[in-house]
Amino acid sequence: MSGNVSFEHIGVFLILIGSILSVISAIGLIRFPDVYTRAHAATKTTTVAVLITLVGVFLYFWLAEHFISVRVMLVILFVFLTAPVSGHLILRASYRAKVKMADTTIEDELKKVIQPKKQKKSKEKTDE
Repeated sequence: MSGNVSFEHIGVFLILIGSILSVISAIGLIRFPDVYTRAHAATKTTTVAVLITLVGVFLYFWLAEHFISVRVMLVILFVFLTAPVSGHLILRASYRAKVKMADTTIEDELKKVIQPKKQKKSKEKTDE
């Protein structure tokens, strides 16, 4: 009996930590100034929060109920693979659509990468 209670506590603790991280992510979505920093809060902390919560659920079912849920494992894998990629693609599309950065932004690292490609393409067109 005492072993099951401690496993329940571990699962509940991980779910609580995931919930706290979700709240921090929501606060970041409200407080950050532009789409780039908001997307950082939405993808990074939310991904970690969901993963910690799902790991807590998986551990609870595995250790306390002696049941391994393949669905929970697949959801963990799916969230781990898709959330960062979708956040990256949304930010890349925002950058290419020339969404303005916050005034407090110090460095634009993508400018070095994307601008030379545009100049190369325009140079190739003029050479033809």
